[in-house]
Amino acid sequence: MKDIRSEVNKVLIITLLLNLFVMILKWVVGLATGALSLQADALHSVTDSANNVLGLVAMRFSSPQPDRDHPYGHQKFEALGALGISAFLGIACFEILKGAIDRILNGITVVNINPGELWILLMVLGVNIFVAFYERNVGQKLGSPILIADAKHTMSDVWVTIMVLTGLIGLWQARVLNIPQLQWLDVILAFPVAILVFKSGWEVLRENLPWLVDEMAIAPEDIHRVVMEVNGVVNCHNIASRGMLGRQVFIEMHLIVKAGDVETAHQITEDVETILQQRFAPVRTLIHIEPPNYQSDEISY
Repeated sequence: MKDIRSEVNKVLIITLLLNLFVMILKWVVGLATGALSLQADALHSVTDSANNVLGLVAMRFSSPQPDRDHPYGHQKFEALGALGISAFLGIACFEILKGAIDRILNGITVVNINPGELWILLMVLGVNIFVAFYERNVGQKLGSPILIADAKHTMSDVWVTIMVLTGLIGLWQARVLNIPQLQWLDVILAFPVAILVFKSGWEVLRENLPWLVDEMAIAPEDIHRVVMEVNGVVNCHNIASRGMLGRQVFIEMHLIVKAGDVETAHQITEDVETILQQRFAPVRTLIHIEPPNYQSDEISY
C-alpha cells in the first residue's frame, strides 16, 4: 500500500502557515474593533491551526505498513487525529456560545469598524477559500481522511467568516447611519456561527467513528457475490469485513472449495484474493478452507 504521509504532511504544513496568518489577522482586527463575532471566528481559526498540528502528529504514527507491534498497520492513528479535530470544534462551539451569552447578560459592547478592516477580512476570506479547496482536492486524490476532515472544518470557517463579515458591514453602516440597535448584530450572529462549528464537528465524528469501532466495511452479500465468480468455489460463509473502503479493508471468510489436493485449494484461494483485491482494493484477506461436503447458509454473523 502506498505511503501518502509525506504528501499529507506537505499539505498540512502549508495550511498551518496560512491558518496562522488568518488567525492573527482576525484576532488583531477583532481586538481593535471589539467585535465578539470576529473574536469567535478567530477562535475558530485557532482550532484550524491546532488541527493542522494534530494532523502532523497523527501522520507521524499512521504508517500504512504493518510491523511486529501493529500487524494491521497504523491507519487508525489518522482516524484518531480526525476525532481530535471534532473535539476541537466542540470546544470552539462552547467558547463562542459562552461569549455571546456573557454579552447578553452584561450588556452590548459597541463595535467600531472601518472600511480598511473590512478589506482585510475580505482578504482573509479569500485565503480560507483557497485552503478549503486545496485540502479537499488533495485529500480526495490521496484518500486521506484527515485532510478531508480538515477541509470540512476550514469550509465551515469560510461560511463563518462570510456571516461575520456580513454582520460587520451591518455594524459599519449602523455607525454611519447612527442606528445603535444594529449593534445587536454582533451577538446575534455568534449563535449561528456556533451552530455551523458544531455541525462540522459532528460530520467529522460521524465519518471517522465507524473506522475506529470496526464497523462493516463491505456488505457480506457483495463479497459473497464476487467470490462465487471464482472457478472452484462451492460456497463461502461467515464473511466479515472492517476498515475503510478505498483506504484499507480487512476481509475474513470461510471458503468451501472443490479441490482434490492442497495445491488446487491453495490456488483457488489465491484467485479469490486476487478478485477481491481488484474489486475492493486495497484489501487483506484471511480465508479458512472448508471441505467440499461442508454446508452452511450463514453468509455473515
